[in-house]
Amino acid sequence: MGDVIDRDGFRANVGIVLMQDEGRVFVGRRSGGRGWQFPQGGVRSGESAEQALFRELTEEIGLTGKDVAIVGQTSHWLRYRLPARFVRDSTPRCVGQKQRWFLLRLKHAAAQFRFDLTGEPEFDRWRWVDYWQPIREVIYFKRTVYTRALHELGRLAFPDGLPPYPSWWHPPGGADADAGGGLTGAGADGAA
Repeated sequence: MGDVIDRDGFRANVGIVLMQDEGRVFVGRRSGGRGWQFPQGGVRSGESAEQALFRELTEEIGLTGKDVAIVGQTSHWLRYRLPARFVRDSTPRCVGQKQRWFLLRLKHAAAQFRFDLTGEPEFDRWRWVDYWQPIREVIYFKRTVYTRALHELGRLAFPDGLPPYPSWWHPPGGADADAGGGLTGAGADGAA
């Protein structure tokens, strides 16, 4: 089964925000030390977004549906364009990703993460971080999508109000703004 790329060149993809009870989220370091990010992966032809979610969860971090509960998902696809240097000559041409983001809650603290279930592991390390930290650590061109996903999913994760913003990030125009441009400081510069 191949990837699903729409007529505009955006590859269908799922993003996974895995949260523990304390409100911290999982990030994995891309193999070879190329930055930190949430688990994510392509939706294959004939596969639903939820099916892709569970396949990617197992392939990338070794968890199954027994380890997590789905809290919710973004209401629509969130898109980002790849910088020209990351666009490969292929047919169909992929210019970016459109992602459906899922918020998962870890069911038990003793879950065992595994990165050796595929021939090319996505991650080689992991850690729990404060809710907004992944925006700072992901490669620059994914920051706006991370911001949008965390804002939308945060309303499900924290019904009494989003966590305070860190000192390094000041969203322009208020808390609900598309705040990708409000970042200060350096982030990871890993490959797509």
